[in-house]
Amino acid sequence: MTRKMLVTSALPYANGPIHIGHLVEYLQTDIWVRFQKACGHTCHYFCADDTHGTPIMIRAKSEGVTPEQLIERVHHEDVQDFTDFEIEFDNYYTTHSDENRQLSERIYHEALAAGSIVQRTVKQAFDEQEQMWLPDRYIKGTCPRCSAENQYGDSCDMCGAHYRATELINPVSAVSGRPPVLRESTHYFFKLGDYAAALKDLFKAGYVQASVKRKLDEWFAAGLKDWDISRDGPYFGFKIPGEDDKYFYVWLDAPIGYMASCKNYCDRNGLDFEHVWNSGEYEVYHFIGKDIMYFHALFWPALLIAAKLRRPDKLFVHGFLTVNGQKMSKSKGTFIMARTFLKHLDPQYLRYYYATKLSGDVDDIDLNVDDFVSRVNADLVGKLANLPSRSGPMLTKKLDGKLGMLDDEGRKLIDQLAQAKDSIIADYETLNYAAAIRRICALADVSNKYVEDHQPWTLIKTDPEKTRTVLTAVLNASRILTIYLKPVLPAFAEKMERFLNIPPQTFADVATPLENHPINPFERLIERIEKQKVDAMIEDSKQDAAPPAAEPSAAALDEPLADECTIDDFMKVDLRIAKIVKASAVEGADKLLSLELDLGGLTKHVFAGIAKAYTPEDLVGRLVVCVANLKPRKMKFGLSEGMVCAAGPGGSDIFLISPDTGAKPGQRVH
Repeated sequence: MTRKMLVTSALPYANGPIHIGHLVEYLQTDIWVRFQKACGHTCHYFCADDTHGTPIMIRAKSEGVTPEQLIERVHHEDVQDFTDFEIEFDNYYTTHSDENRQLSERIYHEALAAGSIVQRTVKQAFDEQEQMWLPDRYIKGTCPRCSAENQYGDSCDMCGAHYRATELINPVSAVSGRPPVLRESTHYFFKLGDYAAALKDLFKAGYVQASVKRKLDEWFAAGLKDWDISRDGPYFGFKIPGEDDKYFYVWLDAPIGYMASCKNYCDRNGLDFEHVWNSGEYEVYHFIGKDIMYFHALFWPALLIAAKLRRPDKLFVHGFLTVNGQKMSKSKGTFIMARTFLKHLDPQYLRYYYATKLSGDVDDIDLNVDDFVSRVNADLVGKLANLPSRSGPMLTKKLDGKLGMLDDEGRKLIDQLAQAKDSIIADYETLNYAAAIRRICALADVSNKYVEDHQPWTLIKTDPEKTRTVLTAVLNASRILTIYLKPVLPAFAEKMERFLNIPPQTFADVATPLENHPINPFERLIERIEKQKVDAMIEDSKQDAAPPAAEPSAAALDEPLADECTIDDFMKVDLRIAKIVKASAVEGADKLLSLELDLGGLTKHVFAGIAKAYTPEDLVGRLVVCVANLKPRKMKFGLSEGMVCAAGPGGSDIFLISPDTGAKPGQRVH
């Protein structure tokens, strides 16, 4: 039975280029869509650039262009990146479109008529120098929970606390560097709590994965809050009907962009959008990252319910990407842009490696550089591409380029591979690509053993026709393995189809062997990864992240300079060598580690915000530099009696200052 499906990926925000972390989602979705099409189903893949909001407006101003010019340029860049990674959308659109504006207004009016929109006076930060309202992420200050400085207006990177921007201590605008003022404004709110029962019914019907549902249960237990869906001008977005200077918040019109992209496609292809989206004839699936599941699991379906529109059948939520076990880092060269990857490496490498890692769970996946090189070379090149590369040239050069008939032994091999089809289909369907790849590689091992057992390079010297029979089995095995791999490696499959002189293959073709069939000259399917190219890519990424040579002006700094200090103030700081004798994680704070320091007979306890860069096991026995005379500070987790010296932008990019190995604990640092 054939199915009809509409599939989307989350919309990339148009204020920066696509990087390899983004590509986890788009490759995961593209593989699933290609798989569905290979099964004979109708499957349309829609996406768009997310183009509205204050960050777009600020970046456009900094570049001296209009927001429209910025998003048009980014759109072309994104399309090129996706195309070069063989990500095949049926329509890649933009949220800055008439279709999106019309649908946003329609949904707003329906929610208003349902009594789900209310007005409320709020206080929010305003930058008087820039004459603009500030989103939470554009306000920085001291955390009200742990007193960590230079934290964002919605959460603290040091202790993980979440709070309102109005709670920040000594807040400043990240745009101008000046303290913002609080002003009152009337905002529009969507009454999310009115839809709690309907949302719970949706989750019971299987809308989200089990682990996601557990997280949603926590939010229900805390109570669903009304959602602010408006922003005051200046703002780049759609005006709220009937208002002069109020706009839809970007998170209202962004998911509506899925529908707008679908409508644009329908209008261009003679389809009835209302039927396609609302009739129930098509299944609807969203692929998203776990960082935006609150919006997609709660706000988005609630809006659709309010507007009497169909809800998606399921959210597929995935985790984040780490590189070498850590958050992507610009300083380490592991924050790799899609374009930089393409400059150095074949995109098929990343498609294959991500497939070996993705299991349908919400857990993060890791790109370990050494494993990446090893797995691609050993499995993709050494096992899967090796089969046809050993057999094809022999057949074309010495046996007239024509397949023969399968004998009983060859048919047994082909039957074994064909019998795995249903299991591999089930793996793809459940997004367990890693299991599918394991099965395919195991079948490649069986096929390579068949080659070793029959040694066609020796057999051809005495029995050419028997060799033809063996090679017929080998190339039929390669054809089946290629069909199984085709959703992951479409370019690889296209080369194989051209070599075997056959039309594009689907899963329905697995059971039909090629016999007495002419083939074309063999072309190399894929090259081995050269480690030096990977190293060059990482170095290139470091260069991309390098700061400009010119010093930025004070107005361009991330935060204003602190008050001036004198040399006498600086000389009060007593820096000492310390040895870390104990280190442990801090419960309830994912950024902090608890350290016990030996300063040569004096012991101090210190909390350090370095958990993203170091594990406790890394630190015990290590020498560090400590501010020994820092006034002890009471934190929610206990008393901190000093500070270890480190440098870096934060997160995983923090580097402890390491003294000479001959230094002694307690020794003063001058």
